[in-house]
Amino acid sequence: MSIDNRFKGIVYMLLAALGFSIMGGAAKIMKGSFGAGQLVFWRNAIGLLLLLVSFKIKPAVSRGGKPGLLIFRGLMGTLALYALLYCILHIPLGTAMTYNLSSALFIAIFSFLLFKEYHGRIVLFAVLLGFFGLLLVYKPSLEIPWYYHLAGLITGICSALAYMSVNRLAPYYDRRIIMLAFILCGSIVPVLFMIVQSVFHFSPDPVFMIGWQWPQGDEWLYIGWLGLSAYFGQYFVTMAYASDKAGIVSAINYVSILFAVAIGVALGDAWPDLISATGMFCIIACGIIISVVKWRSRTPTG
Repeated sequence: MSIDNRFKGIVYMLLAALGFSIMGGAAKIMKGSFGAGQLVFWRNAIGLLLLLVSFKIKPAVSRGGKPGLLIFRGLMGTLALYALLYCILHIPLGTAMTYNLSSALFIAIFSFLLFKEYHGRIVLFAVLLGFFGLLLVYKPSLEIPWYYHLAGLITGICSALAYMSVNRLAPYYDRRIIMLAFILCGSIVPVLFMIVQSVFHFSPDPVFMIGWQWPQGDEWLYIGWLGLSAYFGQYFVTMAYASDKAGIVSAINYVSILFAVAIGVALGDAWPDLISATGMFCIIACGIIISVVKWRSRTPTG
């Protein structure tokens, strides 16, 4: 059954949020076994294999013409992923996802400043309500070292720039080509750092100078979980931003907070308290308001 065109962006973003939340859970489980750089490699290597299979089954057809923007999308997405996985491995999953979801605020700012996109006061209220709810759910702690905050900020800004570029690239490239720009960049960059570390004998670190190691035992299962869920999320986030205005679909991404809470509870986190539950209500209300506004604005009248 096909999705109503009015709600395609919303549905795609909901699926993307689920995929990325599952990815975060897999990364959290592997804390202590792998650094952020290694997880970036495995996440993208698995996605690259799946993407190449899809090209074999159905070749991509694109008019092209925006190679610079395509490369920019890949670089921004890769930098955002490095920062996100670094945060997930060193701070609570909820706080890391809070920073990731701050991309919606940067998208709203950049969309207005660069493209004069404005969707009305009701949608603006919904975005602010969603962000307020997100703060209530996770209550970010000021006790976290400043460099983790900086990494989180980088995640939000780079994600916003990457997502906005997807919307601009959509008329020129097959959706999978846009995905390939990110996944290929995210596979090459860690490999380059591995080579540099090996040749120049730099001391390994958990982010860039990766000391290579193979997964062992159950780690293969979690690596597969990480890669497959990330590919699932990446596919649908690309579809979402290519299907609608960046400022609209980004707000729906707030629902990933609910998925993250469920995954956190499954991994041993406590159930949300009253304040967090209130935050969830605000986030759900955000999604409902935007859905209704979209339906009413695109439904013929008279």
